[in-house]
Amino acid sequence: MANKATYNQESIEVLKGADRVRKRPAVIFGSDGIEGCEHSVFEIISNSVDEAREGFGNTITVTRFEDKSVEVQDQGRGIPVEYNQKEKEYNWKLTFCELYAGGKYKTNDGGSYQYSLGTNGLGLCATQYASEYMEAEIHSNGFCYHLNFKGGKPVGDMIKEPYNKKDTGTRIKWRPDLKVFTDINIPLEYFQDMMRRQAIVNAGVKFVLKNQNGSKFDTFEYFYENGIADHVREVVGSNGLSSICTWSGERVGRDRADQPDYTLKINAALCFSNKVQLKEFYHNSSYLEHGGAPDKAVRSAFVSQIDAYIKKSGKYLKSDSKINFQDIEDCLVLVISSFSTIASYENQTKKAITNKFIQEAMTEFFKHQLEVYFIENKLDADKICDQVLVNMRARVRAETTKLNIKGKLQSSNDMGSRVQKFVDCRSKDVSERELFIVEGDSALGSCKLARDPMFQAIMPIRGKILNCLKADYPRIFKSDIITDLVKVLGCGVEIKSAHNKNIESFNLDNLRWDKVIICTDADVDGFQIRTLVLTMIYRLMPTLIEKGKVYIAESPLYEITITKTKRKGEKHFAYTDGEKEEILKKFTEDGLSKERDEYDIKRSKGLGENEPDMMSLTTMHPSTRRLIRVTPENAESTSRMFDVLLGDNITDRKEYIADNGGKYMEMLDLS
Repeated sequence: MANKATYNQESIEVLKGADRVRKRPAVIFGSDGIEGCEHSVFEIISNSVDEAREGFGNTITVTRFEDKSVEVQDQGRGIPVEYNQKEKEYNWKLTFCELYAGGKYKTNDGGSYQYSLGTNGLGLCATQYASEYMEAEIHSNGFCYHLNFKGGKPVGDMIKEPYNKKDTGTRIKWRPDLKVFTDINIPLEYFQDMMRRQAIVNAGVKFVLKNQNGSKFDTFEYFYENGIADHVREVVGSNGLSSICTWSGERVGRDRADQPDYTLKINAALCFSNKVQLKEFYHNSSYLEHGGAPDKAVRSAFVSQIDAYIKKSGKYLKSDSKINFQDIEDCLVLVISSFSTIASYENQTKKAITNKFIQEAMTEFFKHQLEVYFIENKLDADKICDQVLVNMRARVRAETTKLNIKGKLQSSNDMGSRVQKFVDCRSKDVSERELFIVEGDSALGSCKLARDPMFQAIMPIRGKILNCLKADYPRIFKSDIITDLVKVLGCGVEIKSAHNKNIESFNLDNLRWDKVIICTDADVDGFQIRTLVLTMIYRLMPTLIEKGKVYIAESPLYEITITKTKRKGEKHFAYTDGEKEEILKKFTEDGLSKERDEYDIKRSKGLGENEPDMMSLTTMHPSTRRLIRVTPENAESTSRMFDVLLGDNITDRKEYIADNGGKYMEMLDLS
């Protein structure tokens, strides 16, 4: 019997120093993976942003090195590092080596950094603790200060040197520690997105990103002179349904009666459009991915005021349902950048704020602004409300369609009794189950004999299925072939459009198969059926493609059999004309001759005419078959080509035939 671990008075221990972060990084950064590592970088950048917002410096430079190290340089006043008489310690030891040490605790008392990103005094120290090494160079008060850390601990003492140049600022270079984070390879896209967002909400501040690429550095610059207004203008372009509005205001209040008042500044830029949609919230320069209080305020205010205007204008029909925020969101481009001297975030990652006063103040603010805007801009108000009503009616129709589709697609687990000619496998383990979608009864027979019945199932397609690229949902789900396929797959469908994106019934966990394999003849008809099936999946359940669940089984064009010599009976399969030529070239090198009838070449006539042994060897057996995994790029290119050749794109089809028709002249039947 194993010894039980003891739990007594000596079992309690306290993490000290760097171990408070190194052993539990997720507590500070939200994760010990790549997202946590990304947030540690943002903590350093946020300090530079705070300095720029205070008016010290207008350029922040971030460098991403190939060895995964990062450097942030600003033009601020420089981090205070000299001796602190009040705390009886050097400031560099406090800011770099002590959690909850910082200069941003008096934001509501008239101190510096009233509207700062960093307020908890955690970021710089926590990032230093979580780094393999960190180097800091600070220019301030006529001196240059050098600091070095390794594994969360100082290396030597601070070096202080005279500095005669006029520039001030802080440069910090470090590499996140793989002993702390499971992954430190922060993608370039994260830096680009994060710095672009910071440029949007910090008008007039230039953000420069340098990315090491071998011996050179690729440079990206982000600058929005007018901040969020420029961003909305960039997104909307010429697709505006209304003019771009900028609203700003200031409110003072408190979250609770026993708490102090604090200041809230609200800046908003918005426009309505029937072509593009956007909703972004920022608070104290931090991107609120999950929104929180501002999101709740916008939902309440916009629904209330737009609904009131529609009622007052008599635009509702008797059969209409009341609008909801989804109907508004589908035509809204809105960016809010707010600031407050007190901010309550959900956690250290700052992806949502929870302040009661901010929510209430923003609700009142947006109700008032919309009311005034609608009075002063009646033409815009009518266009906006008409579009919201269009969105609402489309949503209601989509929901009705969904209910009808759901009823039609509901099925029991016994697919064999529900779908004609479907042949299930015995295994119940989804991780090994494979579904072969084949064309016709003849292919069904061959594949059924060639399969491994333990984990391979067969679903035959009767004829060519509907072109799902152009058909509407009601027509698609009138097709028995399509509904049978959906039933067999088991995961439901994703009904995605501008007006019903939130009502998908798709659930990947309900997929009954590890692999969905499209298996058709290697001829024109087979390729067309393959494309139609792929297009159906791309239209109705694109997540299957995104998750790599969809495959195409290659079937051979030629079977080449050695008929004489010691190698008699040896078979080779060629999947293309090029592969056939390579096999024949090798035969010639081995001394085999077609003239002496030493080998025979047979052209595959289709899956239905292949012998089961051949089918197993070339198409179905996991160790010898050829499968092509369908990627989103494959599906998109196929869909585009399908649109050109079989869709409504007549102009592009004419151009394609003119450019490529000559390649297929020999295939024409002119008799």
